Amino acid sequence: MKAINMLTLGLATAALLFVGCSDKAAPAASSVSKAKPTISEESLGLRKVTLNSEGSVKPAKTTYGKSTAGSGYKIERAFQDAPPMIPHDTTGMLPITIKNNQCISCHDPMVAESMGATPYPPSHMTNFRPSKSYALENVNTSSEKLAHVSIKKENKLVGARFNCSQCHAPQSTGKLAVANNFVPDYTEKNGAHRSSWNGTKLMEGIDTYDASK
Repeated sequence: MKAINMLTLGLATAALLFVGCSDKAAPAASSVSKAKPTISEESLGLRKVTLNSEGSVKPAKTTYGKSTAGSGYKIERAFQDAPPMIPHDTTGMLPITIKNNQCISCHDPMVAESMGATPYPPSHMTNFRPSKSYALENVNTSSEKLAHVSIKKENKLVGARFNCSQCHAPQSTGKLAVANNFVPDYTEKNGAHRSSWNGTKLMEGIDTYDASK
């Protein structure tokens, strides 16, 4: 019994010594310095302001071109076969509907040259849409082998291409938040201003049949 009491007293003494040493080793809360952030909120994005400063963010002013249609001014394509941007003022030309499309009055291949405009390519006069709904017949239309699609060439702008502004848009000038260092590498000699998507390229990689033949 005496040995057990001595052991208990020894453990209690050791515990008190350990707590005392721990208290002396631990620094005061007031003396602990907070870690400084290495990344600021202002450096997280292009706005260069804190995330709580939404109201102070103002976009750079941009100005759309006022050159008239047929002036001869052209914008180089961003890459080979990219949809060309509209280089002239579009005031009064929008919105475009399937029944009221002022673009084709100049860009129709029949008159484009005389108007000094770029004619829309053969792809815009080719109907790639199925003539009927194959979903009702359980035909897999997602396959790359689209043998059920009949490509039909027409002598006018096809209905699926009426919405010109879906791919083509006016360009504006203004101060960019970041510099654009992209340099296009055209695969065609005149790729900066002309489309190469015509002829056999219209059906390249697609197993189809031509309904016009």
